[in-house]
Order: sequence, then C-alpha cells, then structure tokens
Amino acid sequence: MSRRFDPSNWAGPVPYGLGQVKPNHYAEILKTLWENRDQLPFAWRILRDGVCDGCALGTSGLHDYTMQGVHLCAVRLNLLRLNTAPAMDIRHLADVAPLRGRKTADLRALGRLPYPMLRRRGEPGFQRVTWDAALDLIAERIRATDPRRLAFYLTSRGITNEVYYVAQKVARFLGTNNVDNSARVCHAPSTVAMREMLGVAASTCSYTDWIGTDLLLLVGSDVANNQPVTTKYMYYAKKAGTRIAVINPFREPGLARYWVPSALESALFGTRLADHFFQIHTGGDIAFLNGVARILIEEGWTDDAFLREHTTGLDDLKTALRDQSWETLEKYSGATREEMARLARLLAEARTAVIVWSMGVTQHRFGVDNVRAIVTLGLLRGFVGRPHCGLMPIRGHSGVQGGAEVGAVPNAFPGGLSVTRENAAHFSALWGFPVPPTRGLDAVQMIEAAHAGAVDVLHCAGGNFLETLPESRFVEEALASVPLRVHQDIVLTPQMLVDPADAVVILPARTRYEQTGGGTETTTERRILFSPEIPGRRVGESLSEWEIFMRLAERVAPERAHLIHFRDGQAVREDMARAVPVYAGVENLRRKGDQVQWGGARLCEGGVFPTPDGRVRFIPVAPPELDIPAGRFSLSTRRGKQFNSMVHAPRDPLTGARRDDVLMSAEDAHALGLREGDPVLLRSEVGEFRGRVRVGPIKPRNLQVHWPEGNVLIRRGVCDPVCGIPDYNAVVEIVPLAGAESAAGPADHARRSPVSEEVLRS
Repeated sequence: MSRRFDPSNWAGPVPYGLGQVKPNHYAEILKTLWENRDQLPFAWRILRDGVCDGCALGTSGLHDYTMQGVHLCAVRLNLLRLNTAPAMDIRHLADVAPLRGRKTADLRALGRLPYPMLRRRGEPGFQRVTWDAALDLIAERIRATDPRRLAFYLTSRGITNEVYYVAQKVARFLGTNNVDNSARVCHAPSTVAMREMLGVAASTCSYTDWIGTDLLLLVGSDVANNQPVTTKYMYYAKKAGTRIAVINPFREPGLARYWVPSALESALFGTRLADHFFQIHTGGDIAFLNGVARILIEEGWTDDAFLREHTTGLDDLKTALRDQSWETLEKYSGATREEMARLARLLAEARTAVIVWSMGVTQHRFGVDNVRAIVTLGLLRGFVGRPHCGLMPIRGHSGVQGGAEVGAVPNAFPGGLSVTRENAAHFSALWGFPVPPTRGLDAVQMIEAAHAGAVDVLHCAGGNFLETLPESRFVEEALASVPLRVHQDIVLTPQMLVDPADAVVILPARTRYEQTGGGTETTTERRILFSPEIPGRRVGESLSEWEIFMRLAERVAPERAHLIHFRDGQAVREDMARAVPVYAGVENLRRKGDQVQWGGARLCEGGVFPTPDGRVRFIPVAPPELDIPAGRFSLSTRRGKQFNSMVHAPRDPLTGARRDDVLMSAEDAHALGLREGDPVLLRSEVGEFRGRVRVGPIKPRNLQVHWPEGNVLIRRGVCDPVCGIPDYNAVVEIVPLAGAESAAGPADHARRSPVSEEVLRS
C-alpha cells in the first residue's frame, strides 16, 4: 500500500473542503468536550478503555483490529453524554403532562434515571419506590399471568452480550419465547437468507478484507453516515488499489467524497471514494442484481470451478433468470441493461470482492429475496471463503450481532438453533428448567398482540416503539392497553409517558461502562470484545442490566432461583460459552483488549460450507412488481445526523438536508413546478407529512425523508412474510403548498407528525 499522497484520489484542492457541505469533525470534538465538561476524566476513561457503544465496527479504547492509528468517530462522541450525564431530578416525573410533546433530546437532557419509579392508573406522574417494591410488583403480576401473555424486548443502545443472554434465559425460565431485540428489525432478512443458502448467518469475512480487495461493492448501505470510520478503511483500500462501487437510489455525498480527519492526506484534500454509482429505483435491487447475474452467466464470467465443486441449484437459477425479460428487469430496476453489464464487467474483472449491504436492502417486504439476490451474485463469482472476499451484512449498532447469536429472538435459541421441541429439550437439560418449544412473538407481533389486549406484561430494556415502528398512534394505543409496562433504561423516553392501563414501572439501568465486572460486545466481523468496567461513578440506585433481569426472575420463582442465578458477569460468560459453542473463548475475556473472533477471520474458508450436503444452495428470486402509479412516487426513509431514533442535530452535515426536507430529483421538481425550499405535502394511504423540497442526486420518481419523522407515511403490518421485518417504504403523492405557507407551516406539520415537532424546533 502506497503511503505517498495521491492527487488522483483527492476530492479537491481546497484544504479540508472549506465551503463544502460536510461534517466538521474537529468542531464535533470541541462540542463533545463542552458537553462533558463536568465529567471529563470519566469521559476520557470511557474513550481510552471502553469498547464503543455506537456502531458495530468494534474498538478497544481508541484502536481497532483493522488498521493502525486512531479509531474514533462522531457517532461515539455524540453518544458520550448518555454515559456521563448526571442523575435527573425526579421531581420532573411527578407530573408527566409538561413532558409530553417535548423533544426526545430534551428528555435525554434531563439526565440519567436514578431510582425505580412507579405510576399507577389515574396518577399524574411517577413516585419513587424501592427496588424491592418495584420487583415485587412485577413478579406478582408475572406469577398471575399466562407466560404466553408476557413479552420482553431489548434494543441495542450499548447493551452487552451478557444482558441479551440473561434476558433471553429469564424469558424462557418464565415460560415464554416472546423475546426479541432490534437485530431482527435491521437484519433478519440477512440471517434467514444467508443461513439457508450458505449455512452461516453472519459476515463471512473481516474488515481487513476490504483493504486490498479488487472491488468493494456497497448495496443499500450509507456507511459514511452510519459507520463513519469505514471511510478510513476505504481510504486505505483506495491506496491499495481497490475500486468501490455503490448501488443506491440516492448518490450519497459521503460515499462520493469524504474528508477523513485522522488521515492527513484525506483531512487536507478529501478522498474520492466511490468509483462507480448505480442508481436504481427504491426496491429495484432484485431486478438490477438479477440482470447482472444473467449477464455474468451468459458471458461466461462465472467461477465455473467454484460452481461445479461447491454449489447446487445452478440450473434452476439459469432457467429462472432466462424467464425474466430484459424489459422487466429494466422497468423494475430503473436501470438499463448497459448499466447492468457495466457492473457485471467490474465483477468479472475482479479476482476478489467484498459485498456489503444494510437496511436499504433489508427493510422491505421482500427483504429476504433482496439478500438472496446479493448472495447469488457473490456466489457466481466465488467471492466467499477466500482472502479479500466476502459477504457482509454490516451492522449499525454495537450490540445487535451478539443479541441474536446468544438467543434474544423469538424463533431461535442461543447459537441460532431453531425453536423446536428437540432443541427446547436440549436447553431444558442444559439449564435445568423446562424451556417452551413453540415460537414466540417478534417485536411487531408484540405490539399487535398488545393492541388486541393479549399482552399482560411488557418489559422493554431500552427502545422507543413510538418512534421506531410505523403508525405511532396505533403503537401508542397498544402500549396504553398493556396492564403492566416495565421500562428499563438509562434515560427518559416518550413511550414511558404513555398513560398506564394499570401501572408503569421505570427501572434505572447502568450503561455498559458501569456494568459490574465489565461485559462483551460482538462486532459485525464476529469479533467478541471485552469492555472493562470504567471506575469512577454510579448513578443513583441503577443496576447492571443483566442483574435486573436475574433479580426479577428470582422474585418470580424463589424456589427455583438457583437455576437462574449468576454470581457475576464471569459466570454469565461461562454459561454463554456452554450454550453457544461458537462463542467458546468468551469465558476467557477479562481485560481491556481481550477478544476472540468466532469462526476465524473468514467463514467457509476453502469452500467448506456447514450445509446438510456441504454445498451452497442457489435460490432463484423474481423481481417484485413495483409499478409506481402515474402521479405517485416511491418513498423510502433514511437516516441523518442521528443514532437509531436519537436525533443529534436538525441538519445532516453530509447532505445538508434538514429533518423536514423531502429529497427529490431536479427532474421531478421541475415537472411539478417546485423549487428548492418550497413547502409540500406528502400523502400516503395512511398519513401525511409536511416538509420542504430539497433537490438532490436521487433517481427520478423516488423520494426520501428522514426516519422516524417519515413513519407517519408507513403502513403497519407490511412485513417480509419469511422473517417479519417491517417495510419502511411507501407510495406517496406530492401536493405543492406554495402560497399556503401561513396555513400549512411547521406547526401543522407537527400536528400530523408529532416526532417532527422535536426536530423542527431544534
């Protein structure tokens, strides 16, 4: 890899991209210092010694396992205040009415939750209670409830593998498989498709395989926004000769060029990242990828030796692709046959390639088929099980990879074993208590069941269903229907303020850095990292999250408490290693820097696949018939300056878009007689959204708005039939509002979209 400056990859000659729409990383550092000025020594110890609680790239302190130099990004800096904030004044909770309608960021700014709190039906707010009183109340309700009417949900905000593992074991100890986590709402299609085709359900390669691969292909993944340190990986990859291609409806500016702050050359002159952009319709991935696959086959550009020795179903794939006309593939992809051929040639010329995808691919009602099409493309060229090759569903949150692998999902036990009678019997013998053998409810089904009055106790560790699921009014009605809601968290969220059907309990949790004895996280590349306990503070009476679940289970069934008790985090890891064989070695992680990568640097090395016959299986898929009606547009939701649903700024520094902006093409704006900044109304079959035109490099007939604000346009219940992931896309019409600003300004927008009120007032 050349370490000399290479002007051919520069974004431009202007130092640090002055005048460009781009993040100001150095200003972010100064902002972080100011926000954490009251806890600077503790904040520094978190950055120096802890494992990042942001995305799933994975660090130990300020370094990772991919490159030399500093690994630190704005996402981690923006999240730092969650870990250093002081305890909130609980008098704020005495009456929740003034808190309703406030920005989520304002609720976070009140500080950390310090004590258990209880609010009963008819009361204006919460009162402080003891841990004993809170746990006794919850335990009493659980004992009186059919286990099928219990539900547990965990989000990814810094939660460790230990928490996920104990939570799912507690759920099964209490007799239910109704346990889910946010991993499924992001990458359930990847898990399903990869397991059925490859026999593995995780990234087959490591991040180091990016650097030096011939081709890095990103599909529906804006890593510059969600995993910004990957831009540094791509900088080094470009220096090593890697070409980068992107498939996406929007030409993401952060993938076109980026100023990597810790690489001198890139900080000064920026780096042109993507060499090729392929802009397709929203949901057009299958049609486009099938066209590319067909060309690879027809031109003889496949890895015939790999196909002959390691695959099955190739003839069926060829037949299915021949039956899909070029007219159909072009229509539904939004791309020409020539563009498909251009990508096919790039793949054919590449001896090695890594294909990366994310929620732009998965969060569709045909998400599983999307991933099947991606895996098919990689297999046709044999891009698996070799150095600098791989299939990578990249994770956006630091806890989700491990959350699914240790069993915090309704359809699988630890280690990915399906929920069957045979596997339930295995874990019953391992754990010493009966484990339920029937599939549980996923997150979407939990809310549907709650709305129907079929959930008596809902225990949420983190999360904010009001903002993360479609049709927030329906979600609010569902939450209000649950007799007992338990919200285990570090800060206040809007869903805690929903009036109780009978009672709402708030349990104060510690962060991963305060977790007694430390904890572990699993990264996208399957690396299990140990994050030590950071000494220096405790907030109120908060407890480690796995300990909260354990204490609750012990209260519910004291006669069996010894079967669910863990003396410390080390005991949890030892139990985890027994339940999840691929996690062998996790029990040996005790200090900063300790790590183990399950499966090694690459899965399926040398063409060895853990399928029943040892071969990978092609599964042909057909493009969905996505006809956009005349006068309508295909809309998808996107992320801005945020982490999950936590909005950090009203403006995205990568695109320049504000939270109420509607990204559309210049062609569509011209056809509608619209100009930059004009007010518009978007109307779907379920809701309306008022925003402003933001002209950008997006495929015509496609629109994007920020999430979660855009959830008002998304219909609930539209899910992938195989894995249940919600579809976060919609077909909408655009109603110009020019001249009606006084009657249809931001306030009216806020009435239709409560989440948007917080960001419009930021």
